[in-house]
Amino acid sequence: MALTEFDIIRRWFTPARAGAGVRTGVGDDGAVLAPPPGRELVVVTDTLVEGVHFLRGTDPADLGYRLLAVNLSDLAAMGAEPAWFTLNLTVPAAGAAWFEGFAAGLGALARRWDMDLVGGDTCRGPCVLSLTAAGTVPPGQALGRGGGRPGDGLYVTGTLGDAAAGLACLRGERRGDACKALVQRFLRPEPRVAAGLALRGLASACIDVSDGLAADLGHLLAAGGCGAVVEVEAVPVSPELARHEPDPERRLALALGGGDDYELCFSVPPGAEDRLAAAAEAAGVGFTRIGELVPQPGLVLRHADGSPCPPPAGWTHFGEAAG
Repeated sequence: MALTEFDIIRRWFTPARAGAGVRTGVGDDGAVLAPPPGRELVVVTDTLVEGVHFLRGTDPADLGYRLLAVNLSDLAAMGAEPAWFTLNLTVPAAGAAWFEGFAAGLGALARRWDMDLVGGDTCRGPCVLSLTAAGTVPPGQALGRGGGRPGDGLYVTGTLGDAAAGLACLRGERRGDACKALVQRFLRPEPRVAAGLALRGLASACIDVSDGLAADLGHLLAAGGCGAVVEVEAVPVSPELARHEPDPERRLALALGGGDDYELCFSVPPGAEDRLAAAAEAAGVGFTRIGELVPQPGLVLRHADGSPCPPPAGWTHFGEAAG
């Protein structure tokens, strides 16, 4: 017997209990939510489209995880503590196994961050997955893109370039023993929520790296009305990427222009090094200094010998698709 919309919602997307602050959740015309007293609400949204953001045939559990992870990354960039999310699914005819897998991947990450599904919609059509997430911050403590000033140090979390290399592996364009780890970085990115929370009151500006470091850093610079000098050899890459891509120029292109890493790029005023080290320890992830904000607008990428490095294109919509 074919699954109806209400079968799907009841079996896989109706929480067994309402979480803290959920007055009315799944099953009504709208959610009624009560943020904790004295907190501001941060709302983010993202969409994954088959053939644009993921390959046809991707494991539905990976899709469920990834859809929530990319939204958590935006909450992390705002320094927000995750709370609730709504889910909109447009999928072609799919059986119980697809929904069970999708719900399992989604639910595992939601439970990890104590998030509640509070509403959404399901319908049939080309595969488009959309999620809106909400988190909370103390008043005036949300991170933003526009606070960086000349002299601030420029940092990134984790390593860059893995996800772009993983996508190339998935497409069959590259092979090697590092592909498994790189593919995992693409399918299941680690949202840096703990880092975003640790950077509240410390970072002057913050953005998540979804479209490539150079492209996303450009947005941060435009918001702050300043420029940056990045020492490209300082941009951190993983041992797996170094082993997978021995050519330093190709590896650098992935680290600077590859999207989907969902690390954080942020600026910190001078003199905060001790606090920054403590924040990195609290977050459980490395913070690497890659450059400095400067008064002259624009992004300068340079090698250790001072020679310029051409900027990569980065991801743009209506450009290359995942296939």
